[in-house]
Amino acid sequence: MSDSTYRHLLLATDLTPEGQPVIERAKQLRDIFGARLTLLHILANLPTAVEYMPMSYSGDMILPKGFDLENELLTLARAQLDELGEILSVPPPDRLIKIGTTGYRIDATADELGVDLIVIGNRGRHGLRALFAPSTSKAVLRVQSCDVLCVPIGGRDDDQGS
Repeated sequence: MSDSTYRHLLLATDLTPEGQPVIERAKQLRDIFGARLTLLHILANLPTAVEYMPMSYSGDMILPKGFDLENELLTLARAQLDELGEILSVPPPDRLIKIGTTGYRIDATADELGVDLIVIGNRGRHGLRALFAPSTSKAVLRVQSCDVLCVPIGGRDDDQGS
């Protein structure tokens, strides 16, 4: 760390219960440094509904009239992020939801806000899961614009003990 302290932290959260250690670490660092804390949740781009259907399906999708999956997900994420923001005493302007590629959007948001530290969870994927499920923390580390703290979350993804 440089001779200055962290003034602005970005907590990238997936809003899952497994991410609680990441939230706790960000809260701890905010309190230690007296820093501003911004919460960020990324919603992945949603493909059109047709892409979810098997190739043999040739009819129209049957969805409730006026159903808008993206808006439903945004509404749910907003409620969860606002709840977390209230618990952490983060003001509404510092509770952000972005849509896009997770690693890219985290780094771009960090650049836009001029944050000093990104706090993110790392599930430590191994084996085939590492090949087929991209790691957000690795994507952020590749194009870091500031310091990044990867907090380990959950158990190991291998089959030890099963």
